[in-house]
Amino acid sequence: MTDKPTAASTTVRLVAGPTDAGSIDDFELFYARRALGRFRARLGRQGLLDLLAADIDQGNAFLRQSALASNGSFTGGTTELETRGMKAGEFLGWMDKAFADEEVLLAAQPEHYAMVNQTDGSVHVVENIGPHVCSFYLGDWASEAMAWADDVAELLPHDAFPYKKATNLFLADGTIVGRVLIQFGDTQEGFTSNLTVYLPTSCPSDVLDHHLRHFAVEFRNWIVAAAAARD
Repeated sequence: MTDKPTAASTTVRLVAGPTDAGSIDDFELFYARRALGRFRARLGRQGLLDLLAADIDQGNAFLRQSALASNGSFTGGTTELETRGMKAGEFLGWMDKAFADEEVLLAAQPEHYAMVNQTDGSVHVVENIGPHVCSFYLGDWASEAMAWADDVAELLPHDAFPYKKATNLFLADGTIVGRVLIQFGDTQEGFTSNLTVYLPTSCPSDVLDHHLRHFAVEFRNWIVAAAAARD
């Protein structure tokens, strides 16, 4: 008896047609980004936030409850990227300027909805944490009040990773719901990005794993944008 074919056993190969190089996946990604950019532009930041208000309420309730249940303890996970053709200092110089341009920040990840600099040096972020749409703040990256990062297991030697930034993630009421430690070190051909996120220990493991994927997408796209900006 012949097994019934499944979707996984069916393949499609592009043979001819488009003149531009790329796979069908590449074409789909281009159109998806173009469509998303159009919706963002038409709705505007406030329109997006109004549309997502109920999702944000639910997402923030999840983060707040997770933080309370975890009693200040966090679980960390790290995404590591290798870049060729650019050094860490050049990328971080680009990033410093990029944080003044919300459009560039939003373009890096489909689930970025707002990234707005605040007068106190923090950044208001609306994005997904796992399946949850959340509204939170990144503390001032230049702040010296990040002693928690001095002795975490993920802290890498300064001589190999001299570029380090750390911050808390907190809700509007001040509840700390996560932390971020990002470290960069040059290699012979480019640099390595070591991107660690800490979420409340009570969060399901898949929520943390999804944010590690989130890191991979956004930082890859930021690095590519930094490279394109110098051409």
